[in-house]
Amino acid sequence: MTDTAQPDTSLRAALRCFLEALARELGPATLAAYHRDLARLCDFIEQAGLSDWRQLDSVLVRRFLGQERARGLAPRSLARRRAAISRFAEYLVHEEVLPYNPVGLTQAPRQPRHLPRPLDVDQLARFLDTPHDDTPLARRDQAMLELFYSSGLRLAELAALDLRQLERVRVRVVGKGDKPRQVPVGRRARSALDAWLAVRGQLADSRESALFVGNRGKRLSHRAIQLRLCELAKRRGLMEHLHPHRLRHSFASHLLESSQDLRAVQELLGHSNLSTTQVYTRLDWQHLAASYDSAHPRARRKPTR
Repeated sequence: MTDTAQPDTSLRAALRCFLEALARELGPATLAAYHRDLARLCDFIEQAGLSDWRQLDSVLVRRFLGQERARGLAPRSLARRRAAISRFAEYLVHEEVLPYNPVGLTQAPRQPRHLPRPLDVDQLARFLDTPHDDTPLARRDQAMLELFYSSGLRLAELAALDLRQLERVRVRVVGKGDKPRQVPVGRRARSALDAWLAVRGQLADSRESALFVGNRGKRLSHRAIQLRLCELAKRRGLMEHLHPHRLRHSFASHLLESSQDLRAVQELLGHSNLSTTQVYTRLDWQHLAASYDSAHPRARRKPTR
């Protein structure tokens, strides 16, 4: 009968084996983050007088995360730490050290939503209307800016656009969760796109299907688009940081201010839940209060004597 090798369940040895397996699929920075997070867990468990991962349960995980929160760890860092423990626990389950993943019985820390401040309408109009040198790259940049603001696209959606997805007055995109949607293309964006398409062939590889390409004729990467927007903001004198998500947020906020149609904005943004749109567009209290005052039958009624 052949002996089956039993996994080493001692704290540091098991962690070392896990990190060695992880090194084959993760970059150095991510691996270092895993090492830091799990080393903290090891320290905590050793201080509790334990020496075997079989003793890891949801109570220990909660105590550890509670201690980390008490010493001032931010919610985002806590969430990352919890995710690292969960992945390690899955490894221990696979190695038959644990019967189940105890992290699944703990609650993830609530993440604060940091929303970008939308650009002022007039400020953004001046930025978009700034004259450019009319080179192919300048036309491409103008088309990207106008399309971001006109249609509220995510960075990934714009970068993934192919020529076939662009129609005369709308663009077909594939959003999060591979959900397709159609969004309108405004007049100014259509004009900028026409100007770009007239010269796109000077840059694009003959077999490239991407709507937006770089100097080498290939599809622009996410990072290239982000850097280009930052450069344009500086060149055009916009004294604020500009990134794709801020243009999308400005699109949603300005549209909501004008239309007051939350459902329509939800559809255009590609949000599954209305609550996401409410947070994303930052419905301001003054507008809600004004709507209440004008609509509720008892909002401003003076009491009778």
